[in-house]
Amino acid sequence: MRTKLLCSFCLVFLCLGTVSAQKTRPKPPTAPKTVIFAVLNDGKLVEPIAYVQNKKLEQVESAGETGDLKAFGSRYYSPKSVYTLIFGGAPDGTVAVGKSNIGSECGGNSADVVSKPATAKLYDLVMGLGTNAKLDSRPGFRRRPTAGERSEIETFVRARFQKEGVSEEVLKNLRYQNLTALDLDHNGKPEFVGSYWVAPKADERRLLFFVAEEGKAGKYFFSLEDYSAVTPKDVMSGDVKDLDAGVGHELLLDVLDIDNDGVDEIFTIGKAFEGNNYHVYKREGGKWNRVFETYNYRCAY
Repeated sequence: MRTKLLCSFCLVFLCLGTVSAQKTRPKPPTAPKTVIFAVLNDGKLVEPIAYVQNKKLEQVESAGETGDLKAFGSRYYSPKSVYTLIFGGAPDGTVAVGKSNIGSECGGNSADVVSKPATAKLYDLVMGLGTNAKLDSRPGFRRRPTAGERSEIETFVRARFQKEGVSEEVLKNLRYQNLTALDLDHNGKPEFVGSYWVAPKADERRLLFFVAEEGKAGKYFFSLEDYSAVTPKDVMSGDVKDLDAGVGHELLLDVLDIDNDGVDEIFTIGKAFEGNNYHVYKREGGKWNRVFETYNYRCAY
């Protein structure tokens, strides 16, 4: 009887030990999600735009939310982490992390990086994307417009401003932040993404962000346009001149086919006084729709 009790006790002890070991066994590390970064500041800074899950974009932790930024930093901003630089919708070199800025003053969810483009020249408002996604090796397409293309596009830009009451005199000083030729649907014909503006008055700015495409008749048309009039009350600083260097305008980052449908999505940035706004556009039913937006807070103005 005593022997049976001892055997039973040993079996129970062994079972409990097995259960305890199972409970304390460490979980395997979670594989990093696919993430899309904005490559900014002449290729010297990145901050995340979105995760990609099942061909859809999802929100990333930002400094203005309750997400665990330190966990994001340890997963994605380890020194010498290397990502693919995207320019013209295709791989164009690498982006290597130097150090994380998480926890630093105005660092937000960003990291200092060293970009090594193959062909791109990142400077001023010419920016790109970075990712850890697996991409094919097709060539990218991104260039400045020719003189003829610019002239034709600007004819439509002037007409759009005139529709809003902007005079021909004001339009003599039509200005732009950028105008870029891209091949969004890979058919060999370029589309154009542009950000233009005029100053009807010293304290007023009119802004136009657009995508222009060539129609069936060979003439360009706006397949996406966002027009706005800005006055001092719309600007955090109260001075519309702060917009002239690019703050407050919607600007092209780059393009990337997230869902593999053969048409690139358009990624844009809107630089603000306390952080950056990001938008993503997808062509659906012949129209460009905003399918994602997020905001990365940096620090108070």
